[in-house]
Amino acid sequence: MAFAKVAGPDTGPAGPGFAAEASGLSWLGAAAAVPVPEVLGWDAGALALSWIEQDRADGRGAVRYGRELAALHAAGADGFGAPWPGVIAGLPLPNEPGSSWAPWYASARLLPYVRLARDAGTLTAADARLVESAAGRAAAVAGPAEPPSRIHGDCWSGNVLWSGGRGWLIDPAAHGGHRESDLAMLALFGAPYLEQIMAGYQEAASLADGWRARVPLHQLHPLLVHVCLFGAAYVPEALAAARAVLAL
Repeated sequence: MAFAKVAGPDTGPAGPGFAAEASGLSWLGAAAAVPVPEVLGWDAGALALSWIEQDRADGRGAVRYGRELAALHAAGADGFGAPWPGVIAGLPLPNEPGSSWAPWYASARLLPYVRLARDAGTLTAADARLVESAAGRAAAVAGPAEPPSRIHGDCWSGNVLWSGGRGWLIDPAAHGGHRESDLAMLALFGAPYLEQIMAGYQEAASLADGWRARVPLHQLHPLLVHVCLFGAAYVPEALAAARAVLAL
């Protein structure tokens, strides 16, 4: 069986999104770590993927997923960003390459969405200045420098499907990034068995000291994306994350 995503009259042209998803899935799959659906074909109107028969998450599978996610991250990337135009939830995702994570994260993952939300009137000028200040502090609070990791990029619990005792990744915004970003995204909306996922991850690849304090820094990007997509409901969370970054 196959699963197909089809562009419709309400979605607009989906070609860039399908191209980015196909590229991201193939790139993640090449690591042979966390399983992903096979890309069967795509064009501007549709994306066809192999079918995943879903079942329930459990603790043992969550530990395995944590280990496999660590292996995916360890597969690495040539730099921060990706060689294809990015898309996240229908929004453009800048993937121009960078050699140092914190300035790249600020310029490619935070500031574009601050501008978008400010221009839409969702963030006030004062709100925007607060988040821009947090973006400017990223280099000071990012922790020890790490090489680019091969990350999913939108790793919330809804993009992890459970099948055959393993977590499968779908709907990526894949790129070379910081591994803590995927882990922070899992925590943002409450992945099932998160403690077991983290235990498996830490067993395979220890995180740098202070990673828990840096969670708001990594959650700031997805929260800004949600502000752009869904409006004022997510502004308090985004501003709270920005304040937490400034308090580090």
